[in-house]
Amino acid sequence: MSAVLPGGRAAKRRRRRPVMHYQARAASETTAEERFLQQAIQNSKLDKGRPPDGRLCVPSGPVFYPTQQDFEGNPLEYIEKIRPIAERYGICKIVPPAGWNPAPFCVDEHCEKRFQTKLQVLHRLQEGISYGDGVEYTISEYLQTASRRTQEWKAKYYPDHDLLSRHAEALEKKHAEEQEAEAAQIKGEQTDDKEPQLQTSSSSSSQAQQANSNLQKKLFAPANLERDFWDIVEAHTRQVTVEYGNDVDTATFGSGFPISERGRSVIRPPTPKNGDGSSTPLSMEEESNTTSEPAFGTPNYYRETYWNLNNIPNAPGSVLRYVKVGINGINVPWMYYGSLFTTFAYHNEDNYLYSINYHHRGAPKQWYGVPGNVESAEGLESVFKSYLSMKMRDVPDLLHHITTMFSPRLLQNADVPVCKLTQYEGEFVITFPRAFHGGFSYGPNIGEAVNFASHDWIQYGADANERYRSFARPAVFSHDRLTLTMANHFQDQTSYAACKLLLNELERVVNEEVELRAKLKRNGVRDVSHCIELPKNRVDQLDESSASYDDKRLCHACKHVCFFSAVACECSQSKVSCLRHAHFMCRCPPEKKYFMIWSPNEDLESTLEEVRNHCDNLKLKVKASEKKDAPESVPSEIKKVPLPQMGPGAEKDLLWHKQDEIPTGYLLDQKYKPCASIRKGHAEVEKEIESALARKRKQPDAVVSVSASSTLLNENAFVEGEGTAVEVVEVRGPTGPTI
Repeated sequence: MSAVLPGGRAAKRRRRRPVMHYQARAASETTAEERFLQQAIQNSKLDKGRPPDGRLCVPSGPVFYPTQQDFEGNPLEYIEKIRPIAERYGICKIVPPAGWNPAPFCVDEHCEKRFQTKLQVLHRLQEGISYGDGVEYTISEYLQTASRRTQEWKAKYYPDHDLLSRHAEALEKKHAEEQEAEAAQIKGEQTDDKEPQLQTSSSSSSQAQQANSNLQKKLFAPANLERDFWDIVEAHTRQVTVEYGNDVDTATFGSGFPISERGRSVIRPPTPKNGDGSSTPLSMEEESNTTSEPAFGTPNYYRETYWNLNNIPNAPGSVLRYVKVGINGINVPWMYYGSLFTTFAYHNEDNYLYSINYHHRGAPKQWYGVPGNVESAEGLESVFKSYLSMKMRDVPDLLHHITTMFSPRLLQNADVPVCKLTQYEGEFVITFPRAFHGGFSYGPNIGEAVNFASHDWIQYGADANERYRSFARPAVFSHDRLTLTMANHFQDQTSYAACKLLLNELERVVNEEVELRAKLKRNGVRDVSHCIELPKNRVDQLDESSASYDDKRLCHACKHVCFFSAVACECSQSKVSCLRHAHFMCRCPPEKKYFMIWSPNEDLESTLEEVRNHCDNLKLKVKASEKKDAPESVPSEIKKVPLPQMGPGAEKDLLWHKQDEIPTGYLLDQKYKPCASIRKGHAEVEKEIESALARKRKQPDAVVSVSASSTLLNENAFVEGEGTAVEVVEVRGPTGPTI
């Protein structure tokens, strides 16, 4: 449905192409049962080592804590700053600084429009079956239903939570006091030059720990709900279905963030009405006439900051700022309305883009991430293919359907590195190019997500484009068009490393284009460009008309946008082919086929030369500044290094959220309160964290009690190096898989 601007004029908007969900082939029930049985037997050989209690031991991903100054600047610059560490995990979490509070929440709870939910059968998530359609809800109806269902689960399986949680806090406080007393005793004995000898009873301490452990298992807490989820998915202990409100259009139902008045988002805000009741849209110049940035924390700040998910695709340095047509889920955010155990299955982003996900309100989300290097991504795909080998004979691109979930334990068994994060309200999660990620919700919540791309992304975009062509899957936008558009704006390239990446990709696509044209011409394909004049490609931006035109020139074989040129035949008025697949188009002789050329060779070679000269100039500037070790390109493989079991910042994150209760109430209630860590304020929480870490430093081998079944290892020390480099200073304790 198109958004309607004031005055009744419909805004042309372009949707992401719908995923072609798998539909089972017609077959007898006997045959289907036999195939499921064979697959189950095969999977039982792969699925080994599930712990009796069903709990996972997955390394924690990195958590970063930017300053207010970082949040007053460009988010892409901060993400580039943390990228050397964060991309090793594939995902990371960013916790905004004190004072961040994007209020009011902009979603209209009184909206009467309905969105379609997806019906997820949790105990069959490992089978790769497509989701059915759930009930259509208004926003208010869905959140009320999600709240009720979560409360029912809590009442049925964790009836004593409220009473026991108060007892758990008392035990935890007592345990902390005992640790402080032990630390003081050790310090006193060391002062007297004596060997430290603890006087506490080991048996009583052991009994207390056992009692606390038994108590923790009865709490409505993330660790226990994670076990419940995988018991359903893996062990099929219960038959559970949930309805997920995913991919909800923000142009129709609204974003959680306010809309920029300076033209920083693709969606434009409502404009003031004229005297006759009509309205005139503001021009880009009018929306951008104010150059000063609003102060952090003010209402205008949340409207204009590039941390606003409506704005970040157009942030300085983002490749997607050249894409002026609204593509839902790409440069126009999608909203996500979740309930207990609603699942986002393993996937990587369209065109291998970055993604940023914000948690507005409600229960936390559990994330699992795999690094975006080729070896790790192929490792996950290998596990996927092994687990669903029979179904993938019929549906080779099943992984692209985003309907299959399996335990991180299977990845660990196959030596595929994987980490996890728990995202609470008010926090961001970043996923890196080609990084697979998936997860589920711990209760009713509201999230929002969108894509962006920095200049280092182009190499991943090229890999995604080749993969899509191998599956005949249309891309959401033309990679060749975006490459040439970036080349047309080569003056925006200020980094030699990023410009070199662009030059490498441009050389690849231009050289292939010129060589294939010459080869096909030698084989007899006619060049009729002297008598058929086609409109030249627009390379300043990708707008609505350009996107519509691209949709009409998809290769019949690989669904690639024939951007530079195509091959057509006299036998068809509509079919075209890319230069790679001209011989698949029909059985006609080459003499009946002819070129359709939008970008002549001389134009391509001229653009290539301009980018090459600009890259050479940047290289000279690098040498002049004596940075001779500047990389010429971003490596395609993330460097393999041992990763700690506890990522940087993860231990602090556990302490930060130790008092948080999982919300189960109605999230749009005016009396709704955010989680404890936000409600108490940063200063108080920081003080508690420093106190806990101080106790731990005094007793390096001690375990700090923080939350349900949380086990903390030795802290990993990371400091920021010069420039944007991040140096690992010290890593102690066990390490996870090598990436």
